[in-house]
Amino acid sequence: MDLEGGVAVAELTFGARLRHVMDLRGPLCVGIDPHGQLLNHWGLDNDVVGLERFSRTVVEALADRVAVLKPQSAFFERLGSRGIAVLEKVIAETRNAGALVLLDAKRGDIGSTVQAYAHAYLDPASPLAVDAVTANPYLGFGSLRPMIDTAAAHHRGVFVLALTSNLEGVTVQHARNPDGRTVAQTVLDEVAVINRNVRPIGSVGVVVGATTGSSGHDLSSVNGPLLAPGLGAQGANPADLRTIFGGVLHQVLPSYSREILKHGPSLTGLRDAAVKAERACRISLGYPIS
Repeated sequence: MDLEGGVAVAELTFGARLRHVMDLRGPLCVGIDPHGQLLNHWGLDNDVVGLERFSRTVVEALADRVAVLKPQSAFFERLGSRGIAVLEKVIAETRNAGALVLLDAKRGDIGSTVQAYAHAYLDPASPLAVDAVTANPYLGFGSLRPMIDTAAAHHRGVFVLALTSNLEGVTVQHARNPDGRTVAQTVLDEVAVINRNVRPIGSVGVVVGATTGSSGHDLSSVNGPLLAPGLGAQGANPADLRTIFGGVLHQVLPSYSREILKHGPSLTGLRDAAVKAERACRISLGYPIS
């Protein structure tokens, strides 16, 4: 696929590719979360066969029409090497269908270990290579530098946890540094430095839960994608995005999981639920309605 001017999409930065696919398909990320309750709801066994059928059904239903699919790595890891093999297939099939793959792994470590994670998820030589990965900055933002550098070298992305949708996160993320900024604000500011002056949008994003409300944090200078989980089953709705993200609505990537996945195993049910969610997000974020 080429963009205007003959530039191949594969040659663009992650931020540019994400901007392109969101403009083309709409602002929607759908999680692939094959946990036991959902497998049972679909009439599947809680084993690797059920995992594969569930995950590949989601890919078949949605990978040719949504902007991003977000497999949750833990649900594949829990079944060992056979689960990881399923994840490899899901990654390859999703990318072949045109959606970007954001692996929700929340990795964070130091030195050679975080570099190994970077090679696993962001180096195209790896069978687990994805378009972007979530990362945990709470060993110090600088500890993620090998991951961020590797992502940049291979035109991939990193989404750094900033303001998460779980209640427990507040005790850490809202704690204040000696300079008066919250820990979350320091993460936002570090990302802003990396993304400064990048067009159309930077490749280092942040995770800001759709359930966080008006927290008083400044998102205006991040200049990167803003992943917003927590919609649907966790209690947030698209109208909440306007309260949280204000003047940076076009950087927001809303993320749904159970609210859409509960409509499987019907392909039509999954697709209809995704269309409904994507349209609601378009309206809230100010995208054109087709």
